[in-house]
Amino acid sequence: MKNRALSAQRAALGQLLKTIREEQGLLQREVAQRLNAPQSFVSKYESGERRIDLPELRQIAQVLDVSFETLLRRFEDSLQ
Repeated sequence: MKNRALSAQRAALGQLLKTIREEQGLLQREVAQRLNAPQSFVSKYESGERRIDLPELRQIAQVLDVSFETLLRRFEDSLQ
C-alpha cells in the first residue's frame, strides 16, 4: 500500500512538472539543455520512471521559472 501511494505521488509530480513545462512553452529538449542533462532525464522524471531528489527538484523549478514554494504548493494541491 505504501509503495503504491509513493508511486502515485511520483506520477503526480511528474505530471505537474510536465504541465508547468508546457505552460512555459518549453520542450523536453529545451529543459534538458538548461539542466545540462539528456532529454531522457526529463522524459523519465515526467513519466514517474525516475526519482528526483530535492536539489534536483529545486533546480528544475528554477529552469521552469517557477518558485520552489509555488511548485510545492501546486504539488500538494494536485494530491487533494
